[in-house]
Amino acid sequence: MHHFVTGVAGFIGSHLADRLLEGGDRVSGVDDLSLGRSKHLDHARISPKFYFVERDVSRPERAIESLHAALEWGGLPDIIWHLAANSDIPAGTADASIDFRRTLQTTFAILEAAKAEGVKKIAFASTSAVYGERADLLTENSGPLLPISNYGATKLASEALLSAAAELFLERLWIFRFPNVVGLRPTHGAILDFIRRLASRPASLTVLGDGSQTKPYLHVSELIAAMMFIVAHATDRRNVFNIGPNGAGTSVAFMAKQVVARTLPGTPIAYTGGDRGWVGDVPRFRYSTERLARLGWQPLLSSDEAVIRAIDEIVSSCSR
Repeated sequence: MHHFVTGVAGFIGSHLADRLLEGGDRVSGVDDLSLGRSKHLDHARISPKFYFVERDVSRPERAIESLHAALEWGGLPDIIWHLAANSDIPAGTADASIDFRRTLQTTFAILEAAKAEGVKKIAFASTSAVYGERADLLTENSGPLLPISNYGATKLASEALLSAAAELFLERLWIFRFPNVVGLRPTHGAILDFIRRLASRPASLTVLGDGSQTKPYLHVSELIAAMMFIVAHATDRRNVFNIGPNGAGTSVAFMAKQVVARTLPGTPIAYTGGDRGWVGDVPRFRYSTERLARLGWQPLLSSDEAVIRAIDEIVSSCSR
């Protein structure tokens, strides 16, 4: 198969590319390197079955050029994995145009490219943020969907555009609603922030909020496995799945304590107070992955185990 991955140099996109290449498939990808990192593609570039285009695909003509270049290299892609987006929620809160351009406009542009070149299948990286702030168990049928961040709003709008495209020209659409994802090659996130702050040797580790914020965390390796399983086994025209760990989530306080224990033991932790870290942050949610379990996939790691594994991986990589 030939897979076209947008945001291929990002945290999740680069891991997806590596896994697809390991399976023997061809992978072409595009990234503007605004959040992604060229070094994330070092492993993929070893393979002759990998092709990379550095380009901003927020405009249809640029997206069409990128997809056409991939087609000329490796034939018509069997599927587009659309992962390009702004994943920095605070940045999008400060400047709404960031989410509009990097998330919603890239989705519209990629759909225009898919239609122009004849690609009939798209897998889309969405988010739990589309649900907004809710106290009930989040299922794929929860509603109304009222996101509280520009990030969640533009992901939800992207889902709507993709759903309409499934009526117009797509043969199959997969929408993955991610939890918090952790592991090697992060471009942002609490674990990376904590490690960087401790590396600068502060007198204490400052943590936004009161530490009680609790969310499900999934290791990136398991996220990739779940995405590929869904694409292989979910065969409706539109397929929407929550992806996440089993059981309870992980608190920010637990994460901070684990980072301190593995980097600078004894460093005091200073919480700024309040029930959330920033405007648009959903402080806690409960996630149902029953639909994915019925399809036949289960994670191996709990949320806490995923966090601990990711901390160890990132600390080890930083010390090299």
